[in-house]
Amino acid sequence: MNQAQRDSGGARAGDSLGARALSMDRITLEVIGSGLLSIAEEMGEALIKASYSSNIKEREDCSTAVFNLRGEVIAQAEHIPMHLGSLIMIVQETLKRYPVSELREGDVFIGNDPYTGGSTHLPDITVVSPVFHEGEPVGFVANIAHHADGSGRETRTIYDEGLRIPPIRVVEGGRLREDVMELLLLNFHLPRERRGDFRAQFAANRIGAERLAALLARYGRTTCEAAMDELLAYGERKIRAALRAIPDGVYAFEDWMDDDGVGGPPVPIRASITVAGDDIALDFTGTGPQVPGDINAVYLALVATVYYALKTLLDPTIPANGGFYRAIRVVAPEGSIVNARPPAPVAWRTQTCQRIADVIFGALAPALPERVIAATNGANSAWVWSGVDPRSGQYYVYLETIGGGSGARATKDGLDGVQVHITNTSNLPVECLEMEYPLLVEEYGLVPDSGGPGRFRGGLGLSRTIRVLAGEATFLGTLERARVAPWGLFGGRDGGRGAFVLNAGRGSERALGAKVAGVTLREGDAVTIITPGAGGYGPSGERDGTLVARDLREEKISTEVARGVYGVDLPAAGAQG
Repeated sequence: MNQAQRDSGGARAGDSLGARALSMDRITLEVIGSGLLSIAEEMGEALIKASYSSNIKEREDCSTAVFNLRGEVIAQAEHIPMHLGSLIMIVQETLKRYPVSELREGDVFIGNDPYTGGSTHLPDITVVSPVFHEGEPVGFVANIAHHADGSGRETRTIYDEGLRIPPIRVVEGGRLREDVMELLLLNFHLPRERRGDFRAQFAANRIGAERLAALLARYGRTTCEAAMDELLAYGERKIRAALRAIPDGVYAFEDWMDDDGVGGPPVPIRASITVAGDDIALDFTGTGPQVPGDINAVYLALVATVYYALKTLLDPTIPANGGFYRAIRVVAPEGSIVNARPPAPVAWRTQTCQRIADVIFGALAPALPERVIAATNGANSAWVWSGVDPRSGQYYVYLETIGGGSGARATKDGLDGVQVHITNTSNLPVECLEMEYPLLVEEYGLVPDSGGPGRFRGGLGLSRTIRVLAGEATFLGTLERARVAPWGLFGGRDGGRGAFVLNAGRGSERALGAKVAGVTLREGDAVTIITPGAGGYGPSGERDGTLVARDLREEKISTEVARGVYGVDLPAAGAQG
């Protein structure tokens, strides 16, 4: 069975679990369920606090989860939605190579290859550890962390993107395999930082394994495994109940990527969503073929985005476990931009996944008008700065994804300057950035008029300018919604577009394009990123004048927009405010 034919576990795979009577008292089930989630959350805190790199310790670009012995997700901490897909298959892929009978207490496995279930792009490195109880394997814990040192390359195939790691044993029976670690570290610019982050990942898993073993010791293996099955069944029941609230029908939508990742024509993303009772199927037939640029998404990235979108729209309280996945069927043509085949490059697959999320929201807008939001900034606006720091003589890599506008809603304006959809990383504090790198943040603020007008306004994008203080730096930048604007809903207007600008306001000012790599920056050069805004909701003529006046006072809109778009009498509006 190929990936286009797969679903996320079978639409009815868990009926027997979902229908059976509860086999234990609800209090015990709740205690064990909360315990499993707390294990995943503690693993995440340990990973963040112990990591060396700013991308993990400050921006928290990582996720953690607990699995049963079959490799089904039982509990996942709320970190990065994109990692829902990255973690789905890693245990099963590990077990293909290392059967349960070959597992040893203290083993740790590592992997990152998108085409063998290790992650959704190479910088996301997953670490898996089996958990033992009374000498027998009973489950797994895993974490995934984005190693920024693996970002920043201009790529045309997966082979250009770095070291591909199938699931391999890196710690054997508690003993680190130094030969494997040496192989890994030789492929990074910053081996000391990478070793530190790997150790943090190993430590997080060790804590998770200890906590899970303690839970099993307290309640017994039989009770804990029964609780895990009940939690999976609960996840399936929750999603199916939520699906029954959607009117049956077929819902379709399309949107477009700006280009093929290398400056070519726009690429369509199309979805047809069929709802029938408590079943849902998403078909991406008609989506454009995989592209030469590095914005392709593998099937795991697609289903992660689908899971995020449906959980958000239907019921955010649905547990993110394998039971939830059983009710959802996803079809996508192999060789498409949403189900790429090797050797397609996938480094910036999040650009496409952001568009997939917008398409799902757009398709379900007629069925769920009170829950959907207009198009978000629809991008994973990011840049990578690298070079040698003259202060230390050490190589550095600075990666950050920059937020933008969130789509307007049925009752509220969109949020300004936030991460949206499948990204959920924190802002890198200016003080941390300037302390660690020979860079200076000259400007950081919202972009006026970038929120799409409407009864409720779309969120504003961000503008950020960074200057090279010393030495030279190599710059890579990628964003979307530079050509295809974020759309509004139900009469709302489009949001503002994104851009990169070199030396803005100087005689040497020039646009860099939306996807650039290998740009040499010299001391004193500065780059400005302008991230997209978001779409509005409802006709702009229906916006409350006091809200227009407020936006004007807060410099979120200009007088031209207040008069020309909203038709507001400014003195009157100001008096109301």
